[in-house]
Amino acid sequence: MKPDDPLLRILACPLDKGPLHLLTAAATAGDGAGDGGLEEALYNPRLRRRYPVLDGIPQLLPSSGEQVSDEEHERLLARVSEGHMSDRHTSADHAGHPGTPGATP
Repeated sequence: MKPDDPLLRILACPLDKGPLHLLTAAATAGDGAGDGGLEEALYNPRLRRRYPVLDGIPQLLPSSGEQVSDEEHERLLARVSEGHMSDRHTSADHAGHPGTPGATP
């Protein structure tokens, strides 16, 4: 999956029905501690659950989710924050360009 995939806007956690954050391979690779070898995952920080994305397909059954440790949760939150910062930067880069969200005609 890609961070700009429109599917991410409608995917929800099967347990609390809230939004999920995409963790790319770089976000899950880290130091290898507690990542379970995942390449990609969707993360619910509210419940501290990570759902694998296998071959580009999100595995969103409640039984597919994995509870993460406190340390892993903090590490993943930092990655999610980094991702949001780059999203804001990208949005700011497009501001004022016709045909893009946030642009003024």
